[in-house]
Amino acid sequence: MIQQRGDSPAGFWLIEEGSVAVGQFLRNGDFRGVALLGPGDSWGELAMFAERPRVVDAVARSDCRLRHIGAANFERELQANPLAMRALLSALSLQLQEVLDVVAGIRRGSAQARVAGMLLTLNDKSDTPGLVTISQQELGELLGLTRATVNTALRFYQDQGSIQRQYGAIAVLDAEALWHAATG
Repeated sequence: MIQQRGDSPAGFWLIEEGSVAVGQFLRNGDFRGVALLGPGDSWGELAMFAERPRVVDAVARSDCRLRHIGAANFERELQANPLAMRALLSALSLQLQEVLDVVAGIRRGSAQARVAGMLLTLNDKSDTPGLVTISQQELGELLGLTRATVNTALRFYQDQGSIQRQYGAIAVLDAEALWHAATG
């Protein structure tokens, strides 16, 4: 556990190595992931800027090396280098666009199309192009689908030759076919 909902927004986190799941633990103990993050990704900026308590839990998915960037240090750096704000706004805008793409896909797509779209999104962010390190349970949590529904969709794409399921990972073999499935 890296951070919990309600924690102070006294800074944000940058992932240098490893993988982090961001989401919320439910009352029954289940974790509902909303993002899987890797090297170069960050989280917590919005809570820091809004000066509001954290609304997500963050859990390491692997050994991680993280950097906590304190709000006061970050503010000083921005004052010394105002052009850095442009890079930050660009990164936050990209995150928002990805969220909007996922939400739009959830609203309009079938379970199979949503799985294809999420695999493409995760593949684009993968350290190893063509390999998405995720379990079926985690994929279901990101999409609001059951593990069984995700399993059915993955079996379909594997039978088509678009992916190859592995233990804790999914190899993307035909991104174009997944793109066509996701965009309908």
